[in-house]
Amino acid sequence: MANPYMALAIEEARAGIRAGHGGPFGCVIVKDGTVVGRGHNEVIHRRDPTCHGEVMAIREACKALGTHDLSGCELYTTAEPCPMCRGAILWANIRKVHFGCTIADTDGIGFRDREFFEGTFDIEHETDRAECLEVFREYQSIQDKQAY
Repeated sequence: MANPYMALAIEEARAGIRAGHGGPFGCVIVKDGTVVGRGHNEVIHRRDPTCHGEVMAIREACKALGTHDLSGCELYTTAEPCPMCRGAILWANIRKVHFGCTIADTDGIGFRDREFFEGTFDIEHETDRAECLEVFREYQSIQDKQAY
C-alpha cells in the first residue's frame, strides 16, 4: 500500500462491512500529518441514509478539533464522494480529497451514485417564500454569526 492514510480508510471500510454497518466506504481526515477523524458507512446500522463514511469522518474531525471549519485538512476515502458527501466536504472547507474507486466502480457493485449526479428527481417548488425570508432577515440581523 503506497499511501498510509488510504490504508487506514480501507481498514475503516473493512471494519464497517464486517460489522454489517453498510457499504464498503471508509474515510479518514488528516490535518498536519495527524488523523483527526475516521468513519465508515453506517447507513444500515444507524438506519440513517446520511451516515456515509465521509460524513461520519467529518463529524468526528469537527468534534476532535472543536470546530466546524476543517480548512487545512485532507480527506482520504475508498470511493469517489457522492453529491451529498461532496456538499459536506465543501461546507467543511476541505479542499483536498483523495479517493480510490470511481462512481463507475460503485455502480458496478450495485450502488446508485450516478443517479444522483444525473439529477433524476423532481425539484420542489417555492413555498411560503415571504415567511422564509423573514427568518433570513432575522438571521441577518444577528451580530455574531457564521455564514455556514
